[in-house]
Amino acid sequence: MGESTEHIRRLADFIHNLTWEQVPEDVKELAAIRVLDLISVAVGASKDPLIVKVGEMLEKREGSGVCSVWGWEKKFSPASAAMLNAMLAHTLELDDVHSASKTHGSASLIPAAWSCAQYLGNTGRDFLLAVICGYEAISRIGMAFKTAEHRKRGWHATATCGTFGCAAACGKLLNLDTEQLISAFGMAGTQSCGVWAFLGDRSTCKVLHTGRAAVAGMDAAFLAQAGMTGPEHILEAEDGGLLKAMSDGGDIAKVSEGLGKVYEIRNIDMKPYPCCRSTHCAIDCALELRNKILEKISNGTKIEGEKTIKDQMEIILGEVKEVRIETYLVGYQQCAATEGCIHPQNPMDAKFSTPYTTAVALLYGQVGMQEFKSDVVADIQVQQLIEKIHVFPEERFTEQYPAHWGCAMNMIMQDGEMWTAEIWDPLGSTAKPLKREQAINMATDFLHMAFGEKGESVAEEILKLSLAKKIPYWEKEN
Repeated sequence: MGESTEHIRRLADFIHNLTWEQVPEDVKELAAIRVLDLISVAVGASKDPLIVKVGEMLEKREGSGVCSVWGWEKKFSPASAAMLNAMLAHTLELDDVHSASKTHGSASLIPAAWSCAQYLGNTGRDFLLAVICGYEAISRIGMAFKTAEHRKRGWHATATCGTFGCAAACGKLLNLDTEQLISAFGMAGTQSCGVWAFLGDRSTCKVLHTGRAAVAGMDAAFLAQAGMTGPEHILEAEDGGLLKAMSDGGDIAKVSEGLGKVYEIRNIDMKPYPCCRSTHCAIDCALELRNKILEKISNGTKIEGEKTIKDQMEIILGEVKEVRIETYLVGYQQCAATEGCIHPQNPMDAKFSTPYTTAVALLYGQVGMQEFKSDVVADIQVQQLIEKIHVFPEERFTEQYPAHWGCAMNMIMQDGEMWTAEIWDPLGSTAKPLKREQAINMATDFLHMAFGEKGESVAEEILKLSLAKKIPYWEKEN
């Protein structure tokens, strides 16, 4: 062949040979937390009208099966269940992110592994080990693509790298050997796709990226088991290799660097706000400066009593003359450069708009799911403040990306005073992690939506998956 394939082979060999006993205890714990977090945000989106319609279509086209969709009563085929769960997981924009690769690995690999494990009858421990392997694959392939270069070419890393993570997870559950895993990676890579064009015209197909990655990766693993082979040099081939096609040649060494010593699941950020991660640094800055404004107005005392949220909004609007935000180039291109970012008209626009998320953080003092409802997006006060917010790419932040997803906010007040905040690592990052209790509480709140009083017991069952003899099914509360 001519191309060096040692790195993809090392990754495949590592996944094949990894045992539960070899995995550090903190990594096992993190895997359970990651599954809990992912299932909870999928459950939070379980009534989404678009995904419900997709489910109806799949049921009509393919019939029922034995695999569950979180928060639903109906059962589907492994592929359909994986696709639906992956779509639900990506709907609220709360799925975790591996910052160094800019991938939302959990949104595809956990649904794929869950359906595969239910179908095969694997244990909870088998499933968690597969999830750990999936994170290794998607994160390392993503880093090999060179995060910024890959994104600049318009590729959505969650989609392009997701196939590899799902192939790894399902391949582990199928007990594929090294050669079969290499073939699965090759077939996953040849199905690798997903671009950012959806941002340009307000399309709703972003969730298709995680859905297709889940199915493609699962298919690749099963096809490898059946004897189909894929190109070992899928990343490095001179003619058709992904690193050349999707980046500037990438950094192939990232695929195997530190295997067995560095577990990439340790490097996962949680999202405290239900919107694009590239907006979070600005949200943190805005919340910090909002507190300063209100403290100034109240002479150092907390605004309460007659001072409602409406009063606070009027204060913010009256005090702020202009907001200038400097951030890294990818963050600017993704969340501040398009018409939808600058003049958001619907919830999807808003989730990918730094001006919008900054505005609601300043006005409401929080950025939760309710801040992305259509009536809030259309609110005249929100739109007025958006007009005062301007975002610019800044080299010093660009140079540090993706190691740091930072920004600086300069707020010019009506009296001419300027206040500044600077964030290099947003809340929920490995540098500023959410506490275990916070993560569990956030997840349990979502689980209550589908399972009522059983939400806490479902959370507990997920946290104890390593003891489960099979993957559980949960009934919705009537």
